[in-house]
Amino acid sequence: MKVIPFQVPKISKEAFRIQVDSAPVFYDKLHHHPETQIMYIKSGAGTLIAGDYVGRFAAGNIFLIGSDQPHVFKSDDIYYKPKSKFQSNSISIYFDEKYAGENFWQLTELAGIRQFILHAGVGYRIDGETNLQLANLIEALAKAKSIERLILFIQLLKTLSESSELKPLSVADSQTRFNANEGKRMNDILQFTLHQSNRKIKISEAAEIANLSPEAFCRYFKLRTGKTFTNFLNEVRISNACKMLIENQKSIQEICYETGFNNLSHFNRTFKKVTGKTPREYAI
Repeated sequence: MKVIPFQVPKISKEAFRIQVDSAPVFYDKLHHHPETQIMYIKSGAGTLIAGDYVGRFAAGNIFLIGSDQPHVFKSDDIYYKPKSKFQSNSISIYFDEKYAGENFWQLTELAGIRQFILHAGVGYRIDGETNLQLANLIEALAKAKSIERLILFIQLLKTLSESSELKPLSVADSQTRFNANEGKRMNDILQFTLHQSNRKIKISEAAEIANLSPEAFCRYFKLRTGKTFTNFLNEVRISNACKMLIENQKSIQEICYETGFNNLSHFNRTFKKVTGKTPREYAI
């Protein structure tokens, strides 16, 4: 199973590629591509992993995924159930300097946009008024034709480059490039973690998935993600806890144990560290 690189279908001489997706779940393999991606989630929910970031995504969210930033939008389990009526719909815009040609991106008029894109490798979540503006622009782009498409595309990039409402995803610019074997290994680790995070996981179990010794696995994971496996596992658990708190169907204590924590005080400390809020504050 070669999960990366991911090839975005495109037509020669286009300035960007727009793709409308509608399926029960989003593409759920860790992958990367040279194109910068702007993704508008119209419906669907789950966990986003992008570089060293782990967090929730939901309808209305807009994310910018940096060039060659490993990422996966993993839909919640309910979307995978047989006969599920839930759908995952999105509009994505892909582009890089090869689409319109390097000369296009070197235009003086695009200097500010070009600088923004060069430093967008960390990825962003777009919040606030900018989110609303981009949602309208992306919807219009999906319907536009000819020169109107290009005008809207430049307007979208201008809005992004001038906004102060972008929240970085990764701590560092992620330019990690995996070969096919490394891509499979990382995807296997992530899929194992996402599916088994609700129970106690030993380092040796994850190491076995990666076909490494526990010591080698810890070094490998830290090198590839910038964080320890334990920290990553806790972030996945907190992401699941956030979903359950939003649904407001269970108590904080129930959520603590059902997401894989075995100690309420540890759950509360970890939740505050990851989200900046206590579980009770987050649920309000």
